[in-house]
Amino acid sequence: MRQLKYREAIAEATVQAMAKDPTVFVMGEGVDDPKGIFGTTRPAYEAYGDQRVFDIPLSENATTGWGTGAALSGMKPIMVHARNDFILLAMDQIANHAAKWSYMNRRRVPWTIRTIVGRGWGQASQHSQSLQATFAHFPGIKVVMPATPYDAKGLLLSSIFDPSPVIVIEHRKLFERSGNVPKAFYKVPIGKANVIKKGKDVTLVAVSDMVREAVQTVGLLKGTRIDVELIDLRTVRPLDIQTIIKSVKKTGRLIVCDTGWKQFGVASEISSQVAELAFKYLKAPIVRIGLPDCPTPCSYSLEKVFYPDYKDIIEAIKKVLPEQKTRKIIPYSKMKITEIDNFTGPF
Repeated sequence: MRQLKYREAIAEATVQAMAKDPTVFVMGEGVDDPKGIFGTTRPAYEAYGDQRVFDIPLSENATTGWGTGAALSGMKPIMVHARNDFILLAMDQIANHAAKWSYMNRRRVPWTIRTIVGRGWGQASQHSQSLQATFAHFPGIKVVMPATPYDAKGLLLSSIFDPSPVIVIEHRKLFERSGNVPKAFYKVPIGKANVIKKGKDVTLVAVSDMVREAVQTVGLLKGTRIDVELIDLRTVRPLDIQTIIKSVKKTGRLIVCDTGWKQFGVASEISSQVAELAFKYLKAPIVRIGLPDCPTPCSYSLEKVFYPDYKDIIEAIKKVLPEQKTRKIIPYSKMKITEIDNFTGPF
């Protein structure tokens, strides 16, 4: 199978959706720029021009309202927010209108919002927030977070042709990662998690860029007696809690890794549901991994402390497993790290 970068998979999905359905169009700040949102919208602009791929004013709430109205009128808009944080300026349109129309008036809103989160290069507290838990709180909104190029294409296509408003959250650190992506039009089901690796000792659930850290952790544990079951959540809402519970019933242990804050976040929701529905199967306390309870720092040095990584996952594994299971874990100084951070910004 051919290899595409994460951003290339998004671009291909956009072009294929527009070719399949003339009601699909793209709007956003900078979507027609020569760089085209990291290259994700430029191919669509080159193929269809400014009638279907066009720039919008710096007025998030008003322009998001355009998208809601267009969806209610039979169109399938794709709106691109280059920074996740600025969606907060449009929450009235998203939470009070798009999310509720199907309940109040039985009118479908096939409305896709692409938004980008990230970390690093000093973006600090107002440009680095991962707000999936906020969006997922509202009934009527679906929230997906693809972690691989394959899912980036398949989940975006599913979102565009879904009758509900869907927020697709993409992580900037994944944009240059490559993976197998079919050329054909295909969909990845919304609301179905992916069991990347089966195991019997501990269930490790991760989302978005934390899937990358989790995969690296599993690789670093080769040679130990630790058998991890790794689940890529894929979708925050609807939440595939049944796949997680099925795994916990087998392993008896659960670690949840999120890119957002640990308090009141996705990891907390998963932990709560597992505690309610599968408490008798747990052999150890659930461990949540997420951001500390403070805004994101700007300093590179502080960022290294602020963001969790494979070390935090390994420490969590040590907490939930007996010492005889973890004694073969080698010191961090001797671990061979293969993942390289190749994203340099500026956006």
